[in-house]
Amino acid sequence: MITYSKHILTNGLTVILHEDKNTPLATVNLLYNVGARDEDPARTGFAHLFEHLMFGGTEQVPDYDIVVDGMSGENNAYTTNDYTNYYITIPAEHVRRALWLEADRMRGLALNQKALEVQQSVVTEEYHQRYENQPYGDIWMLLRPMCYKKHPYRWNTIGADIRHVSEATLEDVKRFFQQFYCPDNAILCVAGNIDSTTTLRDIEELFGDIPSSGLHQSAKPKAFARLYPQEEEQVEERRLVVHRPVPNDALYMCFPMCDRQSDDFVTYDIISDLLSNGGSSRLIQELVKKEELFTEINAYISGESGPGLFIVSARMREGVDIALAEKKIWQELDRIATEKVDENELLKVVNKYEATFEFSQYKAADRANALCHFEWLGAIDQVNKEPQRYRKVTPDDVMRVASSTFKPTQCSILHYLREE
Repeated sequence: MITYSKHILTNGLTVILHEDKNTPLATVNLLYNVGARDEDPARTGFAHLFEHLMFGGTEQVPDYDIVVDGMSGENNAYTTNDYTNYYITIPAEHVRRALWLEADRMRGLALNQKALEVQQSVVTEEYHQRYENQPYGDIWMLLRPMCYKKHPYRWNTIGADIRHVSEATLEDVKRFFQQFYCPDNAILCVAGNIDSTTTLRDIEELFGDIPSSGLHQSAKPKAFARLYPQEEEQVEERRLVVHRPVPNDALYMCFPMCDRQSDDFVTYDIISDLLSNGGSSRLIQELVKKEELFTEINAYISGESGPGLFIVSARMREGVDIALAEKKIWQELDRIATEKVDENELLKVVNKYEATFEFSQYKAADRANALCHFEWLGAIDQVNKEPQRYRKVTPDDVMRVASSTFKPTQCSILHYLREE
């Protein structure tokens, strides 16, 4: 059970505090409600660019990492299509100093032409290394625009076109910062060996005078506070075949699924586990071990807050015909859509999920991240109750969701073939 208290400052900053006296550490986790979906289609990649710029320094702190190292701490960040998350883990006696660092960054970065050019170069090089020159690196550059035609999930966090980042002006990035990096668009969690009363007082002192943007006040959860172009129902199969210098042919099958608020979200997650989570799962047993068609196969959900994707990805063994491989996957999808799953098979998957969920909250840093995430979803109490949602899923739910999803007319298929 994760205990916590929640507070909202007058400038709109949401604050969550969690005490854990069993650790000498504390984590300051700051989630900004800005991801790739919030970008201008002509200026994509900015959320990820800012993940880099935020470590570039301010007038008071020219080198962020040096200060963190001086506290014997560690820090990092990540960007998703939905939000950007920053965190510092330090010995608990340095919590106020870590909070001051984050408040200093929120007040304003040292955004100048030199700093921008440095990070533009870093992000461009990352694009070339991870997406252009990495085997299978451009998979999602191909899949997203095939699966999404209107929603901004149609581009990766790196951007739809790297030129959007490389050609960005200083005024472009300043506008982006002013719009999204503000207290009323953020969730701050401090977790670990803290005193909540003292920590809240420090937060009010350090963050309280940062002005609200006035742009993000909403009664809705941050995850659902903005409207985005919505996809029309997919009514025909989409296919793409590409050839790349990779060791094995690969196959990707994507199906539209519900958003994070839907009760069916957990059912989709359970279906993915039934299909490929562990050696006894269906796809592994039938297609990897028994028929030896694939070297690996996975079923998973993309997990965004908005309309997501259910994905089956696989890599063929040498000499296996990809058309046969696809046919065999369809047979397994049809089976889970037409035959009721056994209660014990379902219970095994749910038990495994619950164990994984509990283990994922072992560290205070993990709890800080989870508290921010569930607060962002507008369901912070689910940080303690999420497994209960999974236990409510029935075999009938599995068959209903699978039968309504696994249809050729709703599938986007990518054949990623090895160049001869």
